[in-house]
Amino acid sequence: MSKSKKARAVGFNHVALEVGDIEAALAFYGRLFDFELRGKGATSAFIDMGDQFLALQKGRTQAADSGRHFGLVVDDKEAVRKALADAGVETLPGPFLDFLDPWGNRIEVVGYDNIQFTKAPHVLRGMGLGHLSKKATAIKELADKGMAPPKKAG
Repeated sequence: MSKSKKARAVGFNHVALEVGDIEAALAFYGRLFDFELRGKGATSAFIDMGDQFLALQKGRTQAADSGRHFGLVVDDKEAVRKALADAGVETLPGPFLDFLDPWGNRIEVVGYDNIQFTKAPHVLRGMGLGHLSKKATAIKELADKGMAPPKKAG
């Protein structure tokens, strides 16, 4: 009897969030992040993140998320912390930089430098983020899996 091969999960193309209003959601997220739209319609919008995107869809009806969340990778976590404060958005208690958007979607903000997640160098360059690098702890985590970034020449 042959065993069927399972597909391997390799990453995320996008995350979809339900919001109450597309224009209000774009205004809210625009106060926090610099972004380009990939596309927009009456009931959806797509925030470009290089080779990935965040989909906003009209129609949120459920209660606010408590534990359910996703980690949004940013180039400058402290800039997000300041933008949240400037916008009057409270961060959630705990060791991470988490917040709820006006529709109850829980977002955990994580800095690119401190995590394993890695964009390909050509994607970073295309996003104008070729200067980003990883902290030693993140490089070690990647190296332990045989995925360390190449050493820079010089």
